[in-house]
Amino acid sequence: MTIEALAEVEIVGAFWPIRSEVDPRPLARLLFARGQRIALPKVTPNGLVFREWREGEALVAGRFGLSEPHDDLPPLDPTALLVPLAAYDRHGHRIGYGRGYYDQAIERLSRNGPVLTIGIAFSVQAVDTVPSEPHDQPLDHLVTEAGPVPLIRT
Repeated sequence: MTIEALAEVEIVGAFWPIRSEVDPRPLARLLFARGQRIALPKVTPNGLVFREWREGEALVAGRFGLSEPHDDLPPLDPTALLVPLAAYDRHGHRIGYGRGYYDQAIERLSRNGPVLTIGIAFSVQAVDTVPSEPHDQPLDHLVTEAGPVPLIRT
């Protein structure tokens, strides 16, 4: 999987890193420079709401140490998501931070059509098996600093 998998996507959902997450900002800036729209998540009581971000726009401090777009920006529904994670396996399963925000967002956005999901991680975050529950949404692709991770589909 390369950046070209995102070539036809009009709106890409990205994230600003927290803690020691991989930093997807260079990719978000590259996509923005190519003319694609970037949406960042805001944590709300009803789940993630994505709002448009433009290069140079200030973000506001949100819950969990997140940097989020301003509330006055209109919501957008991305058709591709760069997804943060704490751990992953070769089946495309991921462990997030335990609240299911991305699984819920993927399920909600998928009601409008397919959503391309790309996990962004460090290779050291790989584990043999991530426990999977029925509500978990497996990723379409995984990318680490070492390159694309070939996924095993069963």
